[in-house]
Amino acid sequence: MDSRTRVVALEQCDAETREFTLVDEKTKRSVLLVATLSGLVTPFMASSVNVALPQIQDEFHIDAIMLAWIQTSYLLATAMFLVPLGKLADIYGRRVIFSYGMSVFTIASCLSAASLNLYMLLAARVLQGIGASMIFGTGIAMIAAVFPPGERGRAIGLNVTAVYIGLSTGPFVGGLLTQYLSWRAVFAVVAPMGILTVLVCVLRLRWTRSDRVKEAVDIRGSFLYAASILLFMLGLSTVPAMKGFALIVGGVAFFAMFTRWELKVPFPVLNLELFRTNRGFTLSSAAALINYSATFAVTFLLSLYLQYIKGLAPTKTGMVLMIQPLTMAILSPLAGALSDRIEPQKIASTGMALTATGLLFMTVLGETSPISWVLLDLILLGLGFALFSSPNMNAIMTSVEQRFYGLAAGVVGSMRLLGQTMSMGIASVMFALYIGPVKITAEVHPLFLECFKTSFLVFGCICLIGIPASLARGKIIRK
Repeated sequence: MDSRTRVVALEQCDAETREFTLVDEKTKRSVLLVATLSGLVTPFMASSVNVALPQIQDEFHIDAIMLAWIQTSYLLATAMFLVPLGKLADIYGRRVIFSYGMSVFTIASCLSAASLNLYMLLAARVLQGIGASMIFGTGIAMIAAVFPPGERGRAIGLNVTAVYIGLSTGPFVGGLLTQYLSWRAVFAVVAPMGILTVLVCVLRLRWTRSDRVKEAVDIRGSFLYAASILLFMLGLSTVPAMKGFALIVGGVAFFAMFTRWELKVPFPVLNLELFRTNRGFTLSSAAALINYSATFAVTFLLSLYLQYIKGLAPTKTGMVLMIQPLTMAILSPLAGALSDRIEPQKIASTGMALTATGLLFMTVLGETSPISWVLLDLILLGLGFALFSSPNMNAIMTSVEQRFYGLAAGVVGSMRLLGQTMSMGIASVMFALYIGPVKITAEVHPLFLECFKTSFLVFGCICLIGIPASLARGKIIRK
């Protein structure tokens, strides 16, 4: 049989519900296309907003702590809903949830562009995060469902490449839009790409509806999970105030109630047995949490450093910041394909070590540091993250059965977003400790530099902890 018409039979996700029964090469390409388009749009938004933050601060007259909340609110909403919506995707269909998510994300982007004040912008960012949670919990799951283990690493690598293209073009395009138009244009430009993605998904993906749903929706578990994430992350962002510690305790308490409930409910939103019995999945997810906790705030901090300390315009700042994701975009397909032939944990652990080295090198930057040092450090970080991300995702999706693909994608997405939120939370804590509720002006530049260096020292140490966690997962057994 010709390879281009080869049909791949998928395992049945459950007795009554599955999105694809037989998948040919055309369908596989369509799935990869829509997942890749979404993988381009969402990180483009995340990275381009960082460059626009100083202009947003000037227009809305907000301090450094509230400035961080423009990113944190989006991440928090995404983390809260990602696992529940990933489970819903397994029950009702990934294509349905994906299409709704892309639609919500696009509408929220338009609302962000039209925001009249900070609170309207934050509300739109929360809605944008909910849409993103529907996308993150389904895109990788759809890829894993149609590509067999021998092809999966390459497909995931291509998807990750799109993510890094979005990340790399975001700062540059965002800088151009911010400098010559307005920060509002950064949000508005996403709308056409979002509409295109929805149209491709609706018109090109073939799927089958199920007549009934076998599993019930775990509403109580979903609420407890979302509440635990909300309280914990709100607490982390308000430490060292006493209410911050109280919120963290509340988050831990809700998570304990969530765990207790999930162990006894027939159809849990999060199958905890997956963590107890699958060492590879557990440690790979933990490695993702650690890595993103250490790296996400890099662009946020460097954007402020380059514009406030080095005096670069938004366009030049974007050109500098695009070096890291551009390096990732070039190397991620190679790393993903390599993980199909070599044990993923070896490649991912090497990437974690290189990332830790790059983060620690950032601590020496000062007012007189040359831009070339920043560029070299960003290349090192890009190399490390490329070697970590695709192989780690391949290890996660390979370690679980197909019926858990949506859940696994939701879990690893939650680990990523929890890590990103924790990273921004750490940055917010540093701002509170070193700068306080004031705007970043020339008078506080020395304090900002101390905050900058301490943040990267903390991030580097966190990443070092992730190396043994990544190595300890052992050989991944393909499901």
